[in-house]
Amino acid sequence: MKVLTKIGVGCFLIGMSMTSVQAQEITTKAVLDSTHIMLGDQINLRLEVKQPADAIVAFPTPSDTLTPNVEIVRRSKIDTVKLDNNQLHIYQNFVVTSFDSGQHQIPPFYFKLDFKNVKDSLKSNALTLNVGSFDVDLQKGITDIKPPHEAPLTLKEVSPYILGVIILGGIIFLIFYTIRRRKRGQSLVGPPPKPLEPAHIIALRELERVKSEALWKDDKEKQYYSDMTDILRNYIEYRFEVPAMESTTDEILRDLTANKGLITEKAKEQLTQVLQLADLVKFAKYKPLPDDNQISLANSFFFVNQTKMEEKKRPEKPVDDREGEEVELK
Repeated sequence: MKVLTKIGVGCFLIGMSMTSVQAQEITTKAVLDSTHIMLGDQINLRLEVKQPADAIVAFPTPSDTLTPNVEIVRRSKIDTVKLDNNQLHIYQNFVVTSFDSGQHQIPPFYFKLDFKNVKDSLKSNALTLNVGSFDVDLQKGITDIKPPHEAPLTLKEVSPYILGVIILGGIIFLIFYTIRRRKRGQSLVGPPPKPLEPAHIIALRELERVKSEALWKDDKEKQYYSDMTDILRNYIEYRFEVPAMESTTDEILRDLTANKGLITEKAKEQLTQVLQLADLVKFAKYKPLPDDNQISLANSFFFVNQTKMEEKKRPEKPVDDREGEEVELK
């Protein structure tokens, strides 16, 4: 009697455990993208499990063939998506194919379950895959392979010809241009370029323009400092052969002070004030005071005037004391 009681209690506990598992709605499913494919086509097969987060469900690990007629081409990793109510959606994809026509039955997949001290196996649904073949008329015998289908020309295919026409046109134009210039006795490259103005002349003229525009009065401080520093950077490039347009403020100051004696300490201080304040205005949205704007322009004038290359003066022709005197003819 006691033995029967223990067996009854054990069955009751197992039944309660299985009822608890079912109450948690652990479901398995196998899905095909389509149940009909042609011979050799590939299709996706998906295994899915919806389970509580604390349950352990092991996916099946099929070999390279699901059935003698259905093969696995590749398989993905197992992915997990969190759902509401402490549920998980776990899935894995398989790409399958078949080279035998007909109707093929894919048997159920078995998942191992370990949940609340209950170990069991869960079975998915079975699948049916219909594989169609191509109609072949054996009475016609062997026929020739169809010729390639003519596709429309693309830009990539015709671009070499377009480029060749442009180059040929350029060569013809150059030949006629050369002949025409020679007939007129003109040089092929045109008149020689005029000598450039000294760098400081250009810089001072541009700074005068910035001064007259006074963009900072119209709340255009960023443009005001951009114009001013571009003028100084161009001046430094032509005057000292330093790549100032592509350099930062620190790099410009480093290059100018690397060669001692290139600029004075006073000129360095004035240039530093202008470039550093300009960086704050352009990149940190700093709002300078009106006095700062005028001081920066004054320092720009000072730097150019203090570092400009002095033009060499021609030596004055000595005055002949006898010039202007009448020469007495003998």
